[in-house]
Amino acid sequence: MTMESTLEGESLPRWYVIQCKGGESFRASEHLDNQGYQVFHPVLEVQKRRRGKLTWVAEPLFPHYLFIRLDRMASNWRPIRSTRGVLRLVSFGQEPVAVQDELIETLRDRMAADTRRERANVYYRQGDIVEITDGPFRALQAVFDAQKGEERAIVLLNLLQQTQRIEVPVASLRKRGE
Repeated sequence: MTMESTLEGESLPRWYVIQCKGGESFRASEHLDNQGYQVFHPVLEVQKRRRGKLTWVAEPLFPHYLFIRLDRMASNWRPIRSTRGVLRLVSFGQEPVAVQDELIETLRDRMAADTRRERANVYYRQGDIVEITDGPFRALQAVFDAQKGEERAIVLLNLLQQTQRIEVPVASLRKRGE
């Protein structure tokens, strides 16, 4: 391998890993993007309980990390270190760690497939013991059976010594022990 081919290989853009300050990966991604860098910050939509209601929120697939595409020769690496939310460029010794393009493409393909798929209820699983928090069945325990759309759920409730399938708002359920 000649010196010329080494330099040519070095000048190809590659993906690198940035470690972000705790809870600031969204901020770091936004600020790097505003500076003109190509950034990949994979996120997942997950259900969380907020103020007693289930809502969908975006969470990083890799908390505290994101990917940036840089050219070893042509890119300006200096501003990255002082970008809000960035802790450091992940390195071994003095060498930044490059990530294979195939890994990034695989992650992008999976993220695209997840956004095309209908959101599944990830907060409750079939068989979970839940408590009904509102309505005529308030304070009763039931078994989560199925999701019916985004707002409704079917639970199994023991009434008069028989199991009844009852439809209730998802927001009026709470996992037992929460």
